[in-house]
Amino acid sequence: MIIYSKITEIFCIVDEFCKEYSQLVENHMLGNPAKRPSVMSTSEVITITILFQLSGFRTFKHFYLFYVQKHMKDDFPNTVSYNRFTELMQQALMPMTLFLKTCCLGDCTGISFVDSTPIRVCKSKRIANNKVFKGIATTGKSTMGWFHGFKLHIVINDKGEILNFTITQANVDDRTPLKKKSFLDKIFGKLFADKGYIGKELMQMLFVDGVHVITSIKNNMKNSLMSMSDKILLRKRSVIETVNDELKNICQIEHSRHRCFSNFISNIVAGLVAYSFLPKKPSIKYQTVHTNQLAIF
Repeated sequence: MIIYSKITEIFCIVDEFCKEYSQLVENHMLGNPAKRPSVMSTSEVITITILFQLSGFRTFKHFYLFYVQKHMKDDFPNTVSYNRFTELMQQALMPMTLFLKTCCLGDCTGISFVDSTPIRVCKSKRIANNKVFKGIATTGKSTMGWFHGFKLHIVINDKGEILNFTITQANVDDRTPLKKKSFLDKIFGKLFADKGYIGKELMQMLFVDGVHVITSIKNNMKNSLMSMSDKILLRKRSVIETVNDELKNICQIEHSRHRCFSNFISNIVAGLVAYSFLPKKPSIKYQTVHTNQLAIF
């Protein structure tokens, strides 16, 4: 269930951001469009959307109707109908995404990990009958087999904090996001990845930009020299797999009940925001053994 100590913290942080966001938007608006004010504020909509990812409920409709409107009246006294709230979620997508980009991402420490995880929108047997993502979602293959949907690419630091993310179609190569400077603009130092990111031209391009990509080698490749610390950190690449697992099983970024593409994006963004509020994240532990020596656990 929801961690009650987090409700006030999340709302205060989101509300402060929404105030600055609304002032910035109003200063750049042309004219004075007449718009009926909503009963619920944008900060309340974003907060409820984030809390759902941490609530343990598997269906947002049940969470909103049977929990928020019944047991959280003191926190959210002016709730709207469920259908109206789903419309407000779409309107809050832009500020929630900016909130994620500006307030919820971590800082690079020089040790980063990159990986992609499949986001399935339906089961394989229902691909032909899927209408919500028709013409948008594609079929791709991961280490777990074929799937229909999208890919979530994330970069994390050794503390388990997400540094950046992007969403692509399922048939896009894992190395494609790394070729865009905007994806790794704040990344420096060593970037650990799996064998799917092996590419001579890509590694040379990123090395010029100050990013040293380190991967394990394939069976048909020649062995290369690697420091002991890099070998140990490469074995710790499972930390990003744990992050992907928490995003799916705790923050619920993946399910097959979407009826709107914009709410599908809202669910992923809210899940990433909710992950940043988790009290404990997967991380790599360091311990000083002797002077100028560092052990990695």
